[in-house]
Amino acid sequence: MEDRGRSPGRSRPHLGQLERLRAPRGGRAGRARYPAAARGLAREHHAADGARSGIRAAAGIATHGWNYGQSAIVINVGHERDHQGRAEEHFLPAGPFAILPLKGRRSSIVWTETAAEADRIVALPDDAFHAELERRFKLHLGEIKVLGARRVHPLGFFVARSFIADRIALVGDAAHVIHPIAGQGLNMGLKDVAALAEVVVDAARLGLDPGAATVIDRYQRWRRFDTMAMGLATDGLNRLFSNRSAVLRLTRDVGLGLVDRLPNLKRLFIREAAGIVGEVPKLLRGELL
Repeated sequence: MEDRGRSPGRSRPHLGQLERLRAPRGGRAGRARYPAAARGLAREHHAADGARSGIRAAAGIATHGWNYGQSAIVINVGHERDHQGRAEEHFLPAGPFAILPLKGRRSSIVWTETAAEADRIVALPDDAFHAELERRFKLHLGEIKVLGARRVHPLGFFVARSFIADRIALVGDAAHVIHPIAGQGLNMGLKDVAALAEVVVDAARLGLDPGAATVIDRYQRWRRFDTMAMGLATDGLNRLFSNRSAVLRLTRDVGLGLVDRLPNLKRLFIREAAGIVGEVPKLLRGELL
């Protein structure tokens, strides 16, 4: 297990330092949010500045987890036929190959390979890259064409040791990074934002300071268990599907066959994939705060 801690002797920043933070390369700048409902109560910072969060680092919050030795190749493609809004995920020995529908006859590809193989594939000339892509994508949507740049993202499982600090709350990738195998990263981030908004609004209604430790600790208790459970679930799925073991292949094929034949279990998996299992924040249930 890898532990990414802060430097020895490094002091925690005050709010003025946090306000001057700039985003790391590839991330977005962290911005201070001042809830209108707080009406001038003390400031709080909601850090949503990505996996390399500058606010998290400045607050001295370490992360723990591990790298997978895999990378995701992310590209957009155009295709001849309409995808009908259907998403697909193919489980290949090196990792999942996901086809995610975009507007029009376009799809986004999240293509997992070992880190070395991903670097090799991305560096190929256009014709050779297209051949590698077509071999995995197939031609069920007709001829395909790469749109835009090829991007590579190293994959790992990392969780912040704390989702909160003094008047700071981490959300999304700033708090947790998981494997994309089940496509749950976005759902988890949306749950974080909705839970934090609910906690802040509830506190403001009661006349409490929305940035107080007891208030944002409610957010952490709400989201931490769900985060760890989903992170470990995706870790297990990746280890089950991203291998060449004949025994594990038989086990997973039997398991998927059973799920397909049991409607109630299948519905549970669909609800879990949609992020509507457990204590779901009001905003994600379509309710007003």
